[in-house]
Amino acid sequence: QVQLVESGGGLVQAGGSLRLSCAASEIIFRLYAMGWYRQAPGKQRELVGVITSDDIIIYADSVKGRFTISRNNAKNTVYLQMNSLKPEDTAVYYCNAHRYVGTDEYHYWGRGTQVTVSS
Repeated sequence: QVQLVESGGGLVQAGGSLRLSCAASEIIFRLYAMGWYRQAPGKQRELVGVITSDDIIIYADSVKGRFTISRNNAKNTVYLQMNSLKPEDTAVYYCNAHRYVGTDEYHYWGRGTQVTVSS
């Protein structure tokens, strides 16, 4: 059974940093695009950043220059380094694994980790 397990969330003051990790199991990790999404209370889930299997990286405009996504295929882990955190970054952060196999699409989600940024 595929599992994505996030860790590293917590409470931090504005301007601080956190590093999130997402460990994947039961997938061929290197073949998947790995993404980080977030959902704040009362808002829709939104993309934070994604790193493809070819290491192409895309960020949401709101986090460009502050957040860095990376992956370690040997450890089946994707990371999100978050610097210069703002109160508006407060959300539950979710890890996502995504892949197309022919016309079949595969999406897997973690349970999320809470990030709270105090002003």
